[in-house]
Amino acid sequence: MHINLAKYLSERVEEDYSRKTEPGPVITFSREYGCPAKIIASKLADELTNKAILKGKDVKWRYITKEIMAESARALQIDPEKIKYVFAYEHKGALDSVLSSHLNKYYKSDKKIRNTIAKVIRNMANEGNVIIVGRGGVAITRDIPDSLHIMLEAPLEWRAARIAENYNISLQEARKSAIDVDKKRKEFREYFQGKGTDYTCFDTTFNCMTLSIEEIVKITCKIAEIRKLI
Repeated sequence: MHINLAKYLSERVEEDYSRKTEPGPVITFSREYGCPAKIIASKLADELTNKAILKGKDVKWRYITKEIMAESARALQIDPEKIKYVFAYEHKGALDSVLSSHLNKYYKSDKKIRNTIAKVIRNMANEGNVIIVGRGGVAITRDIPDSLHIMLEAPLEWRAARIAENYNISLQEARKSAIDVDKKRKEFREYFQGKGTDYTCFDTTFNCMTLSIEEIVKITCKIAEIRKLI
């Protein structure tokens, strides 16, 4: 099941953004497991901030990771640990959901949690000057004119080697993990965009095996300048 994206995007956001005439700018990164999205987003935020300063703009870009879970938990009035499984792209079993809903007055369904995540991401995107890594960000913010959506990919064997080294596991385990996480991330995006749609085609895709982190950052900055996001 996925949310009615058109209806959701037409709703007013919870916070007051009267000081802004338009939402954004926002940049989203989707990625295959094993691609260095967080470090790219971090360096990109610094680079975009520096370029904005050089243009005489009092703007600070930031990238969003853990803040999404913390803010979603706050909105749901629940311990962040209780929704951590959703950020690991897991689901509660049907029986577990039924039992939890009856035994725990603070129970929140998977649907409620995911829809709250979407609202949190949308609010952050509307504030502008933000880089969102994963979490279906491309589907949730695709309609914002001042936006840029990027996919990071690389050959499976290259990613498996990185995963194996980072987590001290075998290549076989790393390869299996990459395939499993990629599938779950795709399903997570499809929850918001709808299965089988091309609504969230990315603006550009980078191969993390052949392009360095610095090159990806510089190319993205140039695209952001051309798109007048900075």
